[in-house]
Amino acid sequence: MAEQPYLRAVVTGASSGIGAAVVERLSAAGITVHAVARDAQRLAALADKTGCIPEVINVTDREAMAALFAENEIDVLVNNAGQSRTGNLRDTTGDDIDALVDVNLRAVLHVTHAALKGMVARNQGHIVNISSIAGHYAFGGGNTVYHATKAGVHSISQQLRCDLYGTKVRVTEVSPARVETEVFGRLLGDMEAAHQRYYAEYESLLPSDIADAIAFAVLAPQRMNVSFMEVLPTMQVVGGLNFAKSREV
Repeated sequence: MAEQPYLRAVVTGASSGIGAAVVERLSAAGITVHAVARDAQRLAALADKTGCIPEVINVTDREAMAALFAENEIDVLVNNAGQSRTGNLRDTTGDDIDALVDVNLRAVLHVTHAALKGMVARNQGHIVNISSIAGHYAFGGGNTVYHATKAGVHSISQQLRCDLYGTKVRVTEVSPARVETEVFGRLLGDMEAAHQRYYAEYESLLPSDIADAIAFAVLAPQRMNVSFMEVLPTMQVVGGLNFAKSREV
């Protein structure tokens, strides 16, 4: 901890799930956290619990996010905010495509752009991008636009390491598999049904597991950059092969 120089962090998508767990974990490490989300009530409760600074901002609001970084010396950015949708590309509306690209990809670029100026000037900082195994693997049941945006986050993370070569600004991508959050409940519109379908009979990751993984990278000695972590439940694997029968059979 003696080598840990970070004082302030911004965490997006902070009102629940992984984001809230990251706020709690970094706050416990002595970092002042600006918790960004749209839900003022949840952020207020999180602030009471952790001492974080609630920032009721839509992550797609470029001016508001830029002001946050201009007004504060932020050492750590955790790009966690994201959305998903059910169905394949044929079933995805144009509005859904735009929403996924705007939140999952465009906002990551704009928010990171806002953070980098100060970090590079101070020659200190850490960008943490939360992607997904959906960005690395194709599998049935996944939404094509979601997969594409998470693949984009992976590419951003890889290229940022090149862009920041010669500086002490670190970049980490954390790529989780199934984590027990509200995401499936929101997609199905029924939290209990989602719990029974996706979690009740499985030993999934918890948001605190991902928060601990992020803390490991952020609190590591400055000489060490954890560039990529793929985090899966022990009982979940990726890959596999399906072969559909011919329609004539």
